Amino acid sequence: MKIKILLATMLLGLTGTAQVSADTLLIDEVTRNSADQADRPGGGLSMNDVEEKFGEPLRKYSAVGTPPITRWEYADYLVYFEGSTVLHSVRKHQSTQNSK
Repeated sequence: MKIKILLATMLLGLTGTAQVSADTLLIDEVTRNSADQADRPGGGLSMNDVEEKFGEPLRKYSAVGTPPITRWEYADYLVYFEGSTVLHSVRKHQSTQNSK
């Protein structure tokens, strides 16, 4: 009986440690992405706002689907719109930037 209690305690202890580690990694990633977001368009901006603040994109891709999703390409990031409103922007992957 004591062995079962000891094993259960050890198992719960290991599970708790993994959870704390995962939470820390998630918080670090969110913090890094938030700081990184300052130099890209944020959600809710209009297409006009994006062009005024960030300039003309390198390429504008045609809308796809319903609702229409449009993608604009800048040197370091991509901006996705639903209709004429920014959904989000993402930094390009290093290998994508270096291949051009």
